[in-house]
Amino acid sequence: MNNFLFVAAENDAIPNCKAGGMGDVVRDVPREIAKRGDTVHVVVPAYSRLHRDGIFITNLDFNLRGMTYRAELYQVIPKKEIVNIVHYVIHHPEIEEGGIAHIYHDDPTEPFYNDFVKFMIFNTAVAEAIKIEVFGQLDIVHMHDWHSSAVLFLKAYHPNYRALRKMRYVYSIHNLAIQGIRPFYNNYASVNQWFPEINLDHAVLMDPRYQDCINLMAVGIRLADAVHTVSPSYKEDVLLPSRKPEFIGGEALEKDLQKADNEGRLFGILNASNYGNIRVAETGFLYRNTVKAIFRWLQDESKKYKADFLAHTGEKIMEHVGNRPKFIVSSVARLTEQKFYFFKRSPEALEQILARLESVGGIFILLGTGDPDYEDYFRNMSYKHKNFIFTNGQSEDLIDSMYLETDLYFMPSLFEPCGISQMLAMRNGNPCLVHHSGGLKDTVHHMKTGFVFDGNTYDEKIRNMVSSFDEALTLWENDQPKWKRIKENAKKARFTWEKSLDEYYKSLYLL
Repeated sequence: MNNFLFVAAENDAIPNCKAGGMGDVVRDVPREIAKRGDTVHVVVPAYSRLHRDGIFITNLDFNLRGMTYRAELYQVIPKKEIVNIVHYVIHHPEIEEGGIAHIYHDDPTEPFYNDFVKFMIFNTAVAEAIKIEVFGQLDIVHMHDWHSSAVLFLKAYHPNYRALRKMRYVYSIHNLAIQGIRPFYNNYASVNQWFPEINLDHAVLMDPRYQDCINLMAVGIRLADAVHTVSPSYKEDVLLPSRKPEFIGGEALEKDLQKADNEGRLFGILNASNYGNIRVAETGFLYRNTVKAIFRWLQDESKKYKADFLAHTGEKIMEHVGNRPKFIVSSVARLTEQKFYFFKRSPEALEQILARLESVGGIFILLGTGDPDYEDYFRNMSYKHKNFIFTNGQSEDLIDSMYLETDLYFMPSLFEPCGISQMLAMRNGNPCLVHHSGGLKDTVHHMKTGFVFDGNTYDEKIRNMVSSFDEALTLWENDQPKWKRIKENAKKARFTWEKSLDEYYKSLYLL
């Protein structure tokens, strides 16, 4: 029997610990490992809240900034108890929640400063827990994105953590664009400030662009035994340099990734979707669930400044309670440049899409929170266009209803390492319209399971996005048999964790 540790910033197996697709992966992969008879420990930060109902396990004492820090390890109860999986959180007063899903900081002045502080404390506490064998004798440590890669830095350079060199380390890249870059020196959140006892190996640790800084994404790529991108096509993308906005590739780390590939350490394995243990949603509750969510958000202090807009959204939704639109387009996503750059840079394209939708009595529902500029942009579009309904919040019930009751799921991501939303929409038999990028290439096929747009230049991509939307709507209007075949093909498509884990065990874990 093998003993695994998963280290991540998110874990959707426990309540209120998810901001994006990483949370799904950290929930689902341990479940598949446990099915195979192996043991998995999963540890995430407590964010000053997740430990409150947990069971205290032990104190973790370690040195940071020339002084002793004490963090607390708690075992927490998951949403679903599964044999061979144990979930933990690490609490320390400086491991604070941020404004993004109560996890990441979105402070406009220094969000990365705040995140670097909490994740450096978290990583050192994890290293201490591994050293004293709180999780038993580990075989595999699987880390996710830059938030966990400092464990590799400590293993390689800290004299207190040489014991960490016994196990195999796997590093998954969920989003290469966010890299965890901080100064080596002369800043409270600098590496030297946290670890004055370590002589820093600048050549191995530095960011290729900002050579006075550490790049924690690069540390993960350079020091892990195996590096994993979350789809085969994303692996091919990141080996090439970025040409923004036409193409998002290696984001200045392509040489590190090429080296890992040449060394046989880089693998592209598609994330999967969960086809069991699905939250059950019923049809016919989309508008009721929207109204319920709006009333809940109105009572939330942090949403008070959005009260007028939420009331405006509720008023628009009430029109559809007894008068269902003929066609529903939906999107569920973090409101970021990655997800909606095309809409924000080319608002006329979104307006053309809304006008085409209006011609068939259709609406576009978008749900999400995120970048304040994107939130403001979509609120203004909702005030301006009657058939654009922006639900500015997060609600699992509403998300489930949207995946269930949409006619076309829209995912115009600038780039997409894998994507989970398209799989969840397809699982319900809903065709998707996507940009031909990363994991979307591996999952949606034009006129077979959905609709795809691309182009060699930005302007060509925008034109093709609008024309692909028109093509999808025209097909729905004029060729229902073909539309139904695409729906059926989408529903039959299967991206299973069982298949992906076969690859994990063979290529990443060497088991």
